[in-house]
Amino acid sequence: MSLHRVSSMSSYEHVRGSSPARSEHRKMSFNPVGIWVPPAAKEAPVGAFEVSKTRRLVQVAAAVVYCLFAAGVVFGYAALKPVLVHEGVYGEYCLEFSVATETTTCYEQEIRLNLMFTIAAVATNVCALPVGTVLDRYGPRVCGLVGSLFLALGAIFFSFAAQLPFDGYIPGYLFLALGGPFVFISSFQLSNTFPRHSGLILALLTGAFDSSSAIFLFYRLIYLASDFSFTPQRFFLVYLVVPVIISIAQVFLMPKASYKTVGELVTHAEDPSNDIRPTDQHISDESRLARLREERRQHRESVVSEITSLLGRNGEEGDKQAQAEERKKQRSGVWGALHGKSAFQQIKSPWFILITLFTVIQMVRINYFVATVRTQYEHLLSDHDKAVQVNNVFDVALPLGGVVAIPMIGLVLDNTSTPFVLTLLVSVATAIGILGVLPYLWAAHANIALFVLYRPLYYTAVSDYAAKVFGFHTFGKVYGLIICLAGILNFFQSALDALTHKRFDGDPIPVNVMLLVVALVVGVALVGFVWYKSRKLGRDRLEDEAEGATESLMPEANGRMVDGDR
Repeated sequence: MSLHRVSSMSSYEHVRGSSPARSEHRKMSFNPVGIWVPPAAKEAPVGAFEVSKTRRLVQVAAAVVYCLFAAGVVFGYAALKPVLVHEGVYGEYCLEFSVATETTTCYEQEIRLNLMFTIAAVATNVCALPVGTVLDRYGPRVCGLVGSLFLALGAIFFSFAAQLPFDGYIPGYLFLALGGPFVFISSFQLSNTFPRHSGLILALLTGAFDSSSAIFLFYRLIYLASDFSFTPQRFFLVYLVVPVIISIAQVFLMPKASYKTVGELVTHAEDPSNDIRPTDQHISDESRLARLREERRQHRESVVSEITSLLGRNGEEGDKQAQAEERKKQRSGVWGALHGKSAFQQIKSPWFILITLFTVIQMVRINYFVATVRTQYEHLLSDHDKAVQVNNVFDVALPLGGVVAIPMIGLVLDNTSTPFVLTLLVSVATAIGILGVLPYLWAAHANIALFVLYRPLYYTAVSDYAAKVFGFHTFGKVYGLIICLAGILNFFQSALDALTHKRFDGDPIPVNVMLLVVALVVGVALVGFVWYKSRKLGRDRLEDEAEGATESLMPEANGRMVDGDR
């Protein structure tokens, strides 16, 4: 699951080809298929100042808590897998000559278990398409309720999978995977409850998503402490409490419609057309009509003070923040590269093709490692106990790394250029690939340390790249397509599993080396292209500024020349 790294849910961006004096407001949408419903079908967004501060605080706190328990639980698969193996899940698929014990798996069982995770990982990313549509069409409450329904179905299927006449584990894990994005993405709009602290709120939600993979780790610890009596059936029956609480929160606490973005608040307050209503045509008394419109104007202008209080800054501070944001855009080196272009034009460009290839390869590598960390190190270290130790370290480090990486990610993305960020991604990914083929315990621990920090950086950097290069107007379509394609192509993970076990007799080194080489080639191509385009964009920007400065000076020069002639 990827993260949308944006400082707010909307942005003012200048669209190339429009008048320089004109700025078009673009609202960022999470609907990758565009607007396909009439505007009247949507709930009007609500301003944060219309809701009490206490209620908004409770809403944010509740969202962080239930995202902690639901947003990305399926990515705790590495912690859940040993429990499923001990319970003999898919053990019946082992052939007579295959050996499966309470701690090891046979090839057929390993492939089936990993397929369960692969399908869930694919669904989590492909789910970006329907989530955006439901969120834009029906609002965050319905989106959250759909997510809680999926979570409940997943828990029920997993609880009774052993008693069902069909395989209930795969649909159970699939529904858990589908429920997470519906609950998580519908919470993003809560960053607008306190615009001054929108970054902190998004960081808390992101941290909750990353930490949610620890749920299965805690379950495994309880499973072991209970002497294996707290079975998966009991755990997932207890887990049903989570979707029930989410549903109650959605109905009685969470907003039915999304909170207005800062851009929407400002636009509403500054637009005089809001003083005129369709019902005005039924008022024949001109003095009464004038009085009503004056009252509306005064109310609209009073909203400005509410917005100022909500943002907690005066005009000077706002100007400083705007200047800081402008410096970040300039520093990125790629801001506005394809802004104003249609989604189709953007998708045809090397900007899209290269980042999509890079995203696909890295996502396959990440999910392949999550699914096979123990079996890989059983072969690399030739020691089952050491492999278990590595797996245990990974189970703790994965959620912890996501939380620890949040401030580092913000610093890197806000203070460095996009070409530098991509270079960092390729360098760290290469280091992870090299460490992943070394048969040493220290290399395994170093690999895990880099991996758990790289994973959130990679996901966030890709969304950051999409926002800066493609713009908010087409963000939902273009970024959604990148993640969707990467998710679908994650089915290659099953082929890699089969290749490792059948062709290379369980040795993960050949597959890891192959992934390393392909990722390095695509990564170098991406970095080289973006570095070149970044420098070209910088030169074009300087030429435009110089041309603008010349145009502003020409009238004065002409005036002096005419006076001299006289």
